Amino acid sequence: MSPRRARRMDPPGKGRRGDPVRPLDGVLRGMERVEDWPDGEWKVRMVSGAGTDKLYRCPGCEHEIRPGLPHIVSWPNWTGGEEERRHWHTACWRKRADRGPGRSRY
Repeated sequence: MSPRRARRMDPPGKGRRGDPVRPLDGVLRGMERVEDWPDGEWKVRMVSGAGTDKLYRCPGCEHEIRPGLPHIVSWPNWTGGEEERRHWHTACWRKRADRGPGRSRY
């Protein structure tokens, strides 16, 4: 087994190579990603629910998403799509393409 290499300690407030450390705001709020589905591209963000105090209604199952419950926020990936943001249960978001006829997919 090879020995571990000693690593240089970075000064406080600096990352590797001396770069300033970025604040964790984006990580704590959730990182957005783009998902490609048959009905188009969607920006999706995981929400931990820890900082939420509002009640949302999931468009997939029409049930409430209570404060503190982890869930997903999605919106269309086009200019102005942020106005179409919706809060989904994680399982409802994954299964939305499997819904039968007569149910809205958004």
